[in-house]
Amino acid sequence: MLKKIPNILTIGRIIIVPFFVIAFFLPGFYGDIIALILFIVASFTDFLDGMLARMMEQESKLGELLDPIADKIIVAAALILLVMNGTIKNYEVIAAIIILTREILVSGLREFLAKGRIKLPVSNLSKLKTVLQMVSIGLLLSGETGNKIINFQDYNAQTIGIILLWLSAFLTLYTGYEYLRKGIDHAISEDSKN
Repeated sequence: MLKKIPNILTIGRIIIVPFFVIAFFLPGFYGDIIALILFIVASFTDFLDGMLARMMEQESKLGELLDPIADKIIVAAALILLVMNGTIKNYEVIAAIIILTREILVSGLREFLAKGRIKLPVSNLSKLKTVLQMVSIGLLLSGETGNKIINFQDYNAQTIGIILLWLSAFLTLYTGYEYLRKGIDHAISEDSKN
């Protein structure tokens, strides 16, 4: 049973998504808090399932398949909902598009490289990007409730969330470029063999 915990956490993260979406539409304090808690739980299980899989030496093909999908679903759902309700608006939408585009790009690259049995390891910069992205989205999800808790002069939860969103978008561009370069190098070397 212990060996299955990482995969159970990953599947649980996928199951959280519809509840997160429903909670997002609840009005006021409870809507803000429940959506935020579900997002934090999903983000924490992302960290926890990978750590447990490595500690127990139980990295599985199912986990390898589902983990990146689960991450992308929760991030995409959160960003789309935040754009839809106007929390992320105007030019800030560009940062959300950059993040979503990179997620799709990296998924495609991983699939392409997997055919050649080449793994695309997650860099430390990518891990930092993920942390900033999750904190940013968490702050933005906190809504007016977060603004009441975090309010330093001109900087409230929403403002800090947008700043971190842009920072994670810039890191996303850099790490996405690094992954793309590796993918292109592999494709060119494969073409030169034929």
